[in-house]
Amino acid sequence: MKLHDLKPAEGAKKKRSRVGRGIGSGKGKTCGRGTKGQNARSGGGVRLGFEGGQTPYFKRFPKRGFNNNRFKKEYAEVNVKSLNRFEEDSEVTPEVLVEAGLIKQVKDGVKILGYGELEVALTVKADGFTKSAVQKIEAAGGKIEVNE
Repeated sequence: MKLHDLKPAEGAKKKRSRVGRGIGSGKGKTCGRGTKGQNARSGGGVRLGFEGGQTPYFKRFPKRGFNNNRFKKEYAEVNVKSLNRFEEDSEVTPEVLVEAGLIKQVKDGVKILGYGELEVALTVKADGFTKSAVQKIEAAGGKIEVNE
């Protein structure tokens, strides 16, 4: 089999319906839109959630309670194994992580996660650490400093 022998499966490709091409096509004149009305007009149709002027479902539904999502902190996360690229006894700060390309932006802070192994002793400064990350950094002979 060669590339020029490849063909789509039978029935996989369907011809596009060309509307407005005369009476004989079966889709001439009104082009399958019917006669008059909102959906027959160009730009016609209704927006998502519109119920013909009746109060929409989302407005009828009671809104209660408190949701903390708007106040939650979003951390840039870095795994311990990614820190192996730094030299022994170097200081790893959020700015250094951005320069190294490990994170794009600091957001609300940087959190170090414990996935992988660490072979070099580093001083890591971040806004949060998981328990396993702390264990692995200290086991490698490094130190952690939590930013305030």
